[in-house]
Amino acid sequence: METRELRYFVAVAEELHFGRAATRLGIAQPPLSRAISQLERRLGAVLLERTSRSVRLTGAGAVLLHEARAALDAVEAAEHRTRRAAAATAGGGPAVVLATKAGASGELLAKLLDAFAAEPGAVPVDVLLCGPGQQGRLLRSGRADVALLHRPFDDTTGLDTEELLTEGQVVVLPAGHELTLRASVHLADLTDVPDLPPPRWPLPDGTYPPGPGPEVLDHTQLLQLVSLGRTLVVLPESVRAQLREGLVAVPVVDAPAVTTVIAWPPHSRSRAVADLVRTAVRL
Repeated sequence: METRELRYFVAVAEELHFGRAATRLGIAQPPLSRAISQLERRLGAVLLERTSRSVRLTGAGAVLLHEARAALDAVEAAEHRTRRAAAATAGGGPAVVLATKAGASGELLAKLLDAFAAEPGAVPVDVLLCGPGQQGRLLRSGRADVALLHRPFDDTTGLDTEELLTEGQVVVLPAGHELTLRASVHLADLTDVPDLPPPRWPLPDGTYPPGPGPEVLDHTQLLQLVSLGRTLVVLPESVRAQLREGLVAVPVVDAPAVTTVIAWPPHSRSRAVADLVRTAVRL
């Protein structure tokens, strides 16, 4: 199979519509249909059930979708790591790229960077700030070497991890709201709070789910919206270190605990990544 065919198939399998997939790929629909049919003949399997009104994945198609995503991620990772290795050689040495959610684990990250910089032979660490749920994708694509993720919200499937910190959660509210007068709250108390609809994060395709809550891109913007009385948010307790005037954190007693982990691809053989992980675990 060719990577071009896999990209074509993934587009159709995700869109479940040949026209939308063709637009996404920037090609005409007839060659896309022919490429999928040719792929099915070569594999000897029906990948998509087509009718005049719908397109559905078959069992074989679901397997190929899973495997094709992994294969394309591996190809993309090989390209990025090769380019970075060449750039490091030209620039005089490698750097470790660490991905983390913007605004998350700020205190832990600062301590980690300072401690690692003090280690003998430490290399520079480039911090790549990203949106929620993007760290795993950056690791798998080769754009990052290591990342800070948060269970149970971030997917660590297929990655090696070490646990660093487990903590409870708090709801961040605008100062003066009636809920800030309580010593603690339950998740049920936070549903349908008047004038404080939950925020809406972007979906993988860049669009936002429907709802009355404000559209947000990162934690910094989110906390500003909370202080303006536009929304509320439940976050790990360590967010208290980032709260400015106008924001109040109240413990949520029945919210699931959040575990911060440091993660890296299992095939990594980087000495610098290993040293960074050891430093994080020691901290």
